[in-house]
Amino acid sequence: MTTQHRCHDTHTTDVPPRQSDGTAARTAVIRRPWTRRKLMTVGGTLVAALTAAGISPATASSTRRSAAPTPGEQVPPVRLVLPAPTGRHLIGTRSLRLVDRSRRDPWTPARPAREFMIQIWYPAVRVTGRPRAPWMTPAAARHFQSSGLLPAGYVTLPDSHAGPDAPAQRAGGRRPVILYSHGHGQHRSSSLSLVEDLASHGYVVVTIDHTYDAGQVEFPGGRVETYGMPELSPALPPAEEARIVGKAVRVRVDDVRYTLTELDRAVRYGTPGLPAGLRDIMDLSRTAMFGHSLGGATTAEAMCAGLPITAGVNLDGALIGEVVTRGVGRPLLLVGADRPDDTTWLDVWPRLRGWRRFVRLTGSEHFSFTDYEALLPQAAARLGATPEQLASFIGPLQWSRSLSVQREVLAAFFGLHLRGHRAPVLDGPTAHCPELVFRKDPRSGTAPQ
Repeated sequence: MTTQHRCHDTHTTDVPPRQSDGTAARTAVIRRPWTRRKLMTVGGTLVAALTAAGISPATASSTRRSAAPTPGEQVPPVRLVLPAPTGRHLIGTRSLRLVDRSRRDPWTPARPAREFMIQIWYPAVRVTGRPRAPWMTPAAARHFQSSGLLPAGYVTLPDSHAGPDAPAQRAGGRRPVILYSHGHGQHRSSSLSLVEDLASHGYVVVTIDHTYDAGQVEFPGGRVETYGMPELSPALPPAEEARIVGKAVRVRVDDVRYTLTELDRAVRYGTPGLPAGLRDIMDLSRTAMFGHSLGGATTAEAMCAGLPITAGVNLDGALIGEVVTRGVGRPLLLVGADRPDDTTWLDVWPRLRGWRRFVRLTGSEHFSFTDYEALLPQAAARLGATPEQLASFIGPLQWSRSLSVQREVLAAFFGLHLRGHRAPVLDGPTAHCPELVFRKDPRSGTAPQ
């Protein structure tokens, strides 16, 4: 994208230089204007963004008395907790390694096949007595905490609400399937608060780890593959950035295609080790998708590419690829953070030939659509973050309200297009969800509905 697509906000990924004591030299931070496109390509350097805002374990002691221990004082890490799902179903989960031998890995050509992980979240029975599956697998978590903004010693990562390999809930028959694609540099559980909620309402949700695009992916046996794409620095020429990001979306779409192929194989013929009843409840004739940031772009491009996806949701991701010029003829919901409208969204709007909505969540920021929305407020005091610093990263809207609105919007959208339920919250502005602003296209002056 050219610079005309950039909108001004306070985000930055410039890493401040370190002083001799290891703390950040905040005065050296350079603020840059970012577009949604730029924000979605910096997901792998979240810690730099918060460091630039003054939120960093290295500087915690200078911000709040309770944030760091004094000599001889032991302050235990904060145990983080994911918000409870709101549906009536218990949840089970199962991770699967997929190997697409039809293609070499596009980021690491020495690998003869494309290898990635998926995780299935589904309505389950007899979860009681099983340990809860972790938010992130152990070896991946160690890498994440060593390089991210939720470091070990300051926080303990949360568990999910799902029982590993619990038998699927067959009562209620076959259930719609929803795919999830994470943001650039993130991981398959980046928006687990949304994923688990959908599973608790009776959907089968499949989250995808896009190897080498994700920050880290753990495979069976404990092997961890870390970020392996070319670095997307602010100094990168726009044309080169566009080439790399365009390739990333194409790789992701191929990952989604292969995931659907393997899910179909599992339903038809079974897969060794799949939890009891899971193949019997997946209805792949009703498949939808959503994603955050680059995952939202992947959702739209996968639909444009003709994959069997009934409907899709893009959570604050600039559109990339053929969808911008070709559009799509199936339902697409665009949910943006509270900043000026993305140019690619305006470009594609006339080319959306199916059901369409274009809404903005007031008081949100780009990472409000991830679990950072719920986890960072819990960790704020331990990390030494002020309310103002926290709001600059996940927005001023109270996190529980933001999550509640997001969950309601997703449940309404998938209920409408996968189950035929009414969705009044998506019909237009309501007193029930005043934070949702239904955007107008300034080129036509009409509301995008």
